This record gives sequence, structure tokens and C-alpha cells, in this order.
Amino acid sequence: MAQAAYRRSGRGSARRRGLGIGDVAGDMRDAFVEHNLLTYAAAVAFQMIVALLPLIVLGLALLGAFGLGHLWADTLAPVLRGHVTPPVYRAIESTGQRIVSTGVGATIAVATLLSLWYLTAAVRTIMEALNKIHDVVDERPSWTRALLALGLGAAVGVATVGGFLIVAWGSSVSGPGAVVLDVGRWIAAVVLLCLVVALLVRTAPAEHPAPRWASAGSFLVVVTWIVATLLFKVWLTSVVDLKSPTGILAGMLALAIYLFVTSAVFLVGVQLDETLRKLTGGRARTIVPWF
Repeated sequence: MAQAAYRRSGRGSARRRGLGIGDVAGDMRDAFVEHNLLTYAAAVAFQMIVALLPLIVLGLALLGAFGLGHLWADTLAPVLRGHVTPPVYRAIESTGQRIVSTGVGATIAVATLLSLWYLTAAVRTIMEALNKIHDVVDERPSWTRALLALGLGAAVGVATVGGFLIVAWGSSVSGPGAVVLDVGRWIAAVVLLCLVVALLVRTAPAEHPAPRWASAGSFLVVVTWIVATLLFKVWLTSVVDLKSPTGILAGMLALAIYLFVTSAVFLVGVQLDETLRKLTGGRARTIVPWF
């Protein structure tokens, strides 16, 4: 079994007697600077921006492979109508239609390879960031880290594309059970998000503390991601005008900020759990007694 050497810092030891909001905030501020979390968040966000296009293409190609290509023309593409200019809409609609209807096998293969490449790079960055957060020197063999990053990147891709397929399929269902299914598809997407968070937190770092499935950090990550996604949707659909050059730039900026915020919140959530663990001397704490 691969070993990892700990290099525990003394930071936070002076505050272990209390667990007030000020104590936690002070340690979080210090750790944020010490571990360069903003730099890691920016690196992860950049890789996610690059991976976004092949992930979208992969999701559309899988719709065609599963016989759900009609969802593009009936449900997904019409959402863009009215938000972009007619020429842009026609270009997007025709491109999406070609993806779901022609060359599915080759498209899936190429999109999968590109997605894995960029997601693996993002996971490698996350692994390094989590090792810093847990004050761990990663001594695992390079091939072990590479295979682990590849596997975790694949898991992130499966969860992302799977959530997209579930949401897209659920939006096309009508009838008496449509309301229940509409709620269920978003719950399923959130469950996939929680599984990805748990998988990364438990397996990415070289060593980690005992699992706490209801941790304050996990709660912060999931809730913030949901809120950020809703705000991003409102910004694109109700605030910014994607028919103008300035609006397009504002939309691209909002996408970059959204991915950066979600990446940063993930790292902050892990750092919060680690800070609480140090402040309590390793005692497990769930979100309910802490708050």
C-alpha cells in the first residue's frame, strides 16, 4: 500500500480550546493563503472550461445513441430561442441536430477522449490541492496517481453527462406524473453531485481523516453549487442580453466566474472540514451540532 508522509503544521493549535465562528474564520483565512486555494481553484476552473465543449458534444451524442435525439429539437434547443439572434440560433440548432443524428460512434469516441484528458488534468490539480489542505506529502507512485486521476476524471464525466441526460429526459415527460418526475430528476442530479464530492474527498488525497458524510464542508459545497447554478441560470436567461456582443462577453465572463466559484467552494468545503477537525482535536462533527 502506498504511504504518505504527514507534515502537520502548528496552525490552529492555539485555537483548539474554542470553536467559535471567529476561530474557524481565522483559521480558514490563514489556510486559504497558506495553501493557495484561489490558484488551485482557477486552475481547476480553466480545465473545466476547456472540458465543457467535449462534454456537451458527448451528452448530445449519447442522446442520439440512446434514441433520444428528438429531445434536442423538441426540448433543449427551443430554450435558446429568443435569447440569441436568429442566425446564431440556427447555427446552434443545426450543429446539435447533426451531432445527435450523424456519426454518433466516432463523435462519442473523440468527445470521450477529449473529456477524459481535460477532466483528468482537473482532477490532478484537485489531488494536489487536497494534499496541501490535509498537510500531506504525496509519496504514491506516479503511475498510481495517474491511474487514480484518470478513474476520478471518468467518474466526474459520467456524473456530469449522466446528470445532463437525466435532466434532459425528465424535461420531455408529460402527463399526471410529470411534476413528480420533474422534481425527481433534479434530486437525482443532486445525488450524483453528492457522490462525486464524496468520491473526490475520500480518494483524491494521499491520506485523509475518517469519513463524515454529513460534514459542514459537504453541506457547504452542495448548497453553494445549487445556489450558484440557479443564479447563473437567472443571469443568462433574465439579465444578460446574448443578442449583443457585450452580452455575449458578459455571458462568457459569467460562465468563467461560475466555474471558478464552484471550484473554489469545493476546496473551501474540504478546508472547512479539515479546519474543524484540527480545532476539535480530530473529533467527528456533523453540521447539526456545529451550527
